[in-house]
Amino acid sequence: MERAAEAFVRLFHAENPGDGGEGGGKSGEGGVEARIGQVRDEIRATGTYVHTEEELTFGARVAWRNSSRCIGRLYWRSLRVRDRRHLSTAEELAAECVEHLTEATAGGRIRPVATVFAPDRPGEPGPRIWNDQLIRYAGYRRRDGTVVGDPGNVRLTKTARALGWTAGPGSGFDVLPLVIEARGEAVRHFDLPRSAVLEVPLSHPDFAWFAELGLRWHAVPAVSDMDLEIGGITYPAAPFNGWYMGTEIGARNLGDAERYDLLPTVAERLGLDTSKERTLWRDRALVELNVAVLHSFRSAGVTITDHHTESRRFLTHLGKEEAAGRSCPADWSWIVPPISGSATPVFHRYYDDEELRPGFVRRPSPRALMPTQARAAGQSLDRRLDRQFDRQFDRQRLDRRSPIDHPKSGEAPVTDGPDVPVGGGDRDVQGAGR
Repeated sequence: MERAAEAFVRLFHAENPGDGGEGGGKSGEGGVEARIGQVRDEIRATGTYVHTEEELTFGARVAWRNSSRCIGRLYWRSLRVRDRRHLSTAEELAAECVEHLTEATAGGRIRPVATVFAPDRPGEPGPRIWNDQLIRYAGYRRRDGTVVGDPGNVRLTKTARALGWTAGPGSGFDVLPLVIEARGEAVRHFDLPRSAVLEVPLSHPDFAWFAELGLRWHAVPAVSDMDLEIGGITYPAAPFNGWYMGTEIGARNLGDAERYDLLPTVAERLGLDTSKERTLWRDRALVELNVAVLHSFRSAGVTITDHHTESRRFLTHLGKEEAAGRSCPADWSWIVPPISGSATPVFHRYYDDEELRPGFVRRPSPRALMPTQARAAGQSLDRRLDRQFDRQFDRQRLDRRSPIDHPKSGEAPVTDGPDVPVGGGDRDVQGAGR
């Protein structure tokens, strides 16, 4: 921790020469050494240390700057950091997550926001949020293997129901509650108020039938299950957001076969020949799905960016980082958009991919950490909940042919991580995100 703390303090002072920060002394080498000495003494006395507000804000912004899977880092300096380190109970976290969404939504002019809660301390783990994003749609698995809603969230849906969530009406877009773990408390769930969840109904500029599909998506992609690591300190609850790049909704959330799997539905409505792959019906349906997403968000006045614009902006960011003498880690497989990859400038080069600190770090899911006996008990509960939803589903006589009723034979696989919202949007909108 001492080595990590010293490296961070030197980085902070090097990039903020006019701001020593609280307790950091004057700017310059003397201020750096004074702060390092103070931090070292604090670590040796308590096993940890406390970041100043200036250090916390800088660390969170640089963590975003170092996110190798994010294409939208050009606006990393504009991230608004909400210091909530004094809060650690589940109820406090839930209330502040609602405030986070309200501030970030800003009536559709999405703002990049991070909220940082209590850190891990020796013998005192900080709180954590089990949702991979603050806003997620439920996925209900039926006995016949089909999934109503988002197959990617079947596990979280079962967890919420096991904690007492009564579930939504059984639609394809039931907003899940927050599932929060706090020290000394049982894991709890908290419903998100409708006022905190801005959603965009999806339509198409050329096809009136598209609106009949009843699709929608939420406006704020707030990642909430990653550790924020700054100078050896871990903040296990630090949700952060930017705004969406359209392909994350159209090509991934709605288009992926293991998510909403809408390409066959869209292709059928377009009248495309789906009997042969060489007709490229998937590609044509994918483009129209993404056209609908961009059109709908723009029509609703909600910030969004397209993959061509954001690819150019990423290369601008890369040039600025290189000019500043800094490394800019980038994972090619994530930086290149999931549609029209070779038509974007980020496709035609390779990047250095390294893990830098400060950073947002992926961690094991809570379920993976459960003892074997607890997992077995959870599987038994899963089966009971599946049967319960089947009865509810049958009573409500929901449309089994809905585009959000998915023929899946097994639970959706665990992916590398959540959607990757980016910073971008119109030039007159200040914003950024992961």
